[in-house]
Amino acid sequence: MKKVAIIMGSDSDLPVVEKAIHTLEEYGVPCEVHVYSAHRTPEQAKEFAAHAVERGFGAIIAAAGKAAHLAGALAANTTLPVIGIPIKSSNLDGIDALLSTVQMPSGIPVATVAIDGAVNAALLSVEILAVSDEILAERLRAARRSASEKVLAKNAEIEKKFNK
Repeated sequence: MKKVAIIMGSDSDLPVVEKAIHTLEEYGVPCEVHVYSAHRTPEQAKEFAAHAVERGFGAIIAAAGKAAHLAGALAANTTLPVIGIPIKSSNLDGIDALLSTVQMPSGIPVATVAIDGAVNAALLSVEILAVSDEILAERLRAARRSASEKVLAKNAEIEKKFNK
Protein backbone atom coordinates (compact mmCIF):
# COMPACT_ATOMS: atom_id res chain seq x y z
CA MET A 1 0.00 0.00 0.00
CA LYS A 2 1.19 3.51 -0.81
CA LYS A 3 1.92 5.87 2.09
CA VAL A 4 0.56 9.35 2.70
CA ALA A 5 2.91 12.14 3.66
CA ILE A 6 1.65 14.73 6.10
CA ILE A 7 3.77 17.86 6.08
CA MET A 8 3.06 20.79 8.37
CA GLY A 9 4.65 24.18 8.18
CA SER A 10 5.01 24.44 11.94
CA ASP A 11 4.60 22.15 14.92
CA SER A 12 1.86 24.52 16.09
CA ASP A 13 -0.26 22.91 13.31
CA LEU A 14 -0.06 19.51 15.04
CA PRO A 15 -3.41 19.70 16.91
CA VAL A 16 -5.19 20.01 13.55
CA VAL A 17 -2.92 17.56 11.73
CA GLU A 18 -3.43 14.85 14.37
CA LYS A 19 -7.00 14.47 13.12
CA ALA A 20 -5.64 13.46 9.70
CA ILE A 21 -3.14 11.09 11.29
CA HIS A 22 -5.89 9.36 13.29
CA THR A 23 -8.20 9.14 10.26
CA LEU A 24 -5.46 7.49 8.19
CA GLU A 25 -4.81 5.06 11.05
CA GLU A 26 -8.52 4.15 11.12
CA TYR A 27 -8.30 3.16 7.45
CA GLY A 28 -5.00 1.32 7.89
CA VAL A 29 -3.10 3.74 5.68
CA PRO A 30 0.55 4.24 6.64
CA CYS A 31 1.76 7.80 6.92
CA GLU A 32 4.87 9.80 7.67
CA VAL A 33 4.67 13.16 9.41
CA HIS A 34 7.21 15.96 9.01
CA VAL A 35 7.64 19.66 9.72
CA TYR A 36 9.00 21.55 6.71
CA SER A 37 8.43 25.22 6.03
CA ALA A 38 8.09 26.68 2.55
CA HIS A 39 9.93 29.74 3.84
CA ARG A 40 12.29 28.51 6.57
CA THR A 41 13.32 25.12 5.11
CA PRO A 42 12.59 25.44 1.38
CA GLU A 43 15.39 23.10 0.30
CA GLN A 44 14.24 20.30 2.61
CA ALA A 45 10.62 20.73 1.49
CA LYS A 46 11.69 20.64 -2.16
CA GLU A 47 13.88 17.57 -1.59
CA PHE A 48 11.07 15.72 0.16
CA ALA A 49 8.56 16.43 -2.60
CA ALA A 50 11.00 15.63 -5.38
CA HIS A 51 11.67 12.15 -4.00
CA ALA A 52 8.24 11.31 -2.57
CA VAL A 53 7.22 9.01 -5.44
CA GLU A 54 10.34 6.87 -5.19
CA ARG A 55 9.87 6.70 -1.39
CA GLY A 56 6.48 5.02 -1.83
CA PHE A 57 4.06 7.88 -1.26
CA GLY A 58 0.74 8.09 -3.09
CA ALA A 59 -0.40 11.51 -1.87
CA ILE A 60 0.84 14.44 0.19
CA ILE A 61 -1.15 16.43 2.72
CA ALA A 62 0.26 19.89 3.45
CA ALA A 63 -0.97 21.96 6.39
CA ALA A 64 0.00 25.60 6.81
CA GLY A 65 -1.43 28.85 8.09
CA LYS A 66 -1.02 32.54 7.29
CA ALA A 67 0.93 32.81 4.00
CA ALA A 68 0.35 29.05 3.53
CA HIS A 69 2.70 28.49 0.61
CA LEU A 70 3.66 24.98 1.71
CA ALA A 71 1.15 23.03 -0.39
CA GLY A 72 2.06 24.97 -3.52
CA ALA A 73 5.79 24.64 -2.88
CA LEU A 74 5.42 20.87 -2.51
CA ALA A 75 3.12 20.57 -5.53
CA ALA A 76 5.65 22.43 -7.67
CA ASN A 77 8.17 19.67 -7.01
CA THR A 78 6.11 16.49 -7.41
CA THR A 79 3.50 14.94 -9.66
CA LEU A 80 1.75 13.37 -6.67
CA PRO A 81 -1.62 14.77 -5.63
CA VAL A 82 -1.15 17.43 -2.95
CA ILE A 83 -3.99 18.22 -0.58
CA GLY A 84 -3.76 21.51 1.25
CA ILE A 85 -5.18 22.13 4.72
CA PRO A 86 -5.41 25.85 5.43
CA ILE A 87 -4.81 26.33 9.15
CA LYS A 88 -6.77 28.88 11.15
CA SER A 89 -4.56 31.49 12.79
CA SER A 90 -5.17 34.51 14.95
CA ASN A 91 -5.04 36.70 11.85
CA LEU A 92 -8.08 36.63 9.56
CA ASP A 93 -9.38 33.31 11.00
CA GLY A 94 -7.61 31.30 8.33
CA ILE A 95 -9.10 33.05 5.31
CA ASP A 96 -5.58 34.18 4.36
CA ALA A 97 -4.37 30.57 4.46
CA LEU A 98 -7.41 29.36 2.51
CA LEU A 99 -6.85 31.83 -0.30
CA SER A 100 -3.10 31.15 -0.40
CA THR A 101 -3.72 27.42 -0.64
CA VAL A 102 -6.54 27.41 -3.15
CA GLN A 103 -5.30 30.10 -5.59
CA MET A 104 -2.72 28.10 -7.49
CA PRO A 105 -1.51 28.90 -11.00
CA SER A 106 -2.50 26.68 -13.91
CA GLY A 107 -0.39 23.56 -14.11
CA ILE A 108 0.35 23.22 -10.37
CA PRO A 109 -2.92 22.09 -8.77
CA VAL A 110 -3.49 21.75 -5.05
CA ALA A 111 -6.69 20.13 -3.83
CA THR A 112 -7.85 22.26 -0.92
CA VAL A 113 -10.12 21.32 1.97
CA ALA A 114 -11.84 23.57 4.49
CA ILE A 115 -9.95 25.61 7.06
CA ASP A 116 -8.69 23.07 9.63
CA GLY A 117 -10.27 20.31 7.49
CA ALA A 118 -7.77 17.59 8.35
CA VAL A 119 -10.28 14.73 8.42
CA ASN A 120 -11.44 15.48 4.88
CA ALA A 121 -7.82 15.83 3.73
CA ALA A 122 -7.13 12.35 5.06
CA LEU A 123 -10.30 10.95 3.52
CA LEU A 124 -9.46 12.50 0.16
CA SER A 125 -6.02 10.90 0.29
CA VAL A 126 -7.66 7.56 1.11
CA GLU A 127 -9.98 8.01 -1.88
CA ILE A 128 -6.98 8.74 -4.11
CA LEU A 129 -5.22 5.57 -2.95
CA ALA A 130 -8.46 3.57 -3.22
CA VAL A 131 -8.54 4.12 -6.99
CA SER A 132 -6.02 1.28 -7.22
CA ASP A 133 -6.68 -0.47 -3.89
CA GLU A 134 -9.94 -2.39 -3.62
CA ILE A 135 -9.48 -3.05 0.12
CA LEU A 136 -9.37 0.70 0.80
CA ALA A 137 -12.32 1.25 -1.53
CA GLU A 138 -14.38 -1.26 0.47
CA ARG A 139 -13.38 0.41 3.75
CA LEU A 140 -14.65 3.72 2.37
CA ARG A 141 -17.92 2.14 1.22
CA ALA A 142 -18.40 0.52 4.63
CA ALA A 143 -17.79 3.85 6.40
CA ARG A 144 -20.32 5.57 4.18
CA ARG A 145 -22.90 2.83 4.79
CA SER A 146 -22.36 3.18 8.53
CA ALA A 147 -22.75 6.97 8.39
CA SER A 148 -25.93 6.57 6.35
CA GLU A 149 -27.37 4.07 8.82
CA LYS A 150 -26.69 6.47 11.72
CA VAL A 151 -28.48 9.32 9.96
CA LEU A 152 -31.45 7.11 9.08
CA ALA A 153 -31.70 5.91 12.70
CA LYS A 154 -31.78 9.52 13.91
CA ASN A 155 -34.36 10.31 11.25
CA ALA A 156 -36.57 7.46 12.48
CA GLU A 157 -36.39 8.82 16.04
CA ILE A 158 -37.32 12.33 14.91
CA GLU A 159 -40.15 11.06 12.70
CA LYS A 160 -41.55 8.96 15.54
CA LYS A 161 -41.48 11.92 17.93
CA PHE A 162 -42.91 14.61 15.63
CA ASN A 163 -44.81 12.91 12.79
CA LYS A 164 -47.90 11.47 14.42
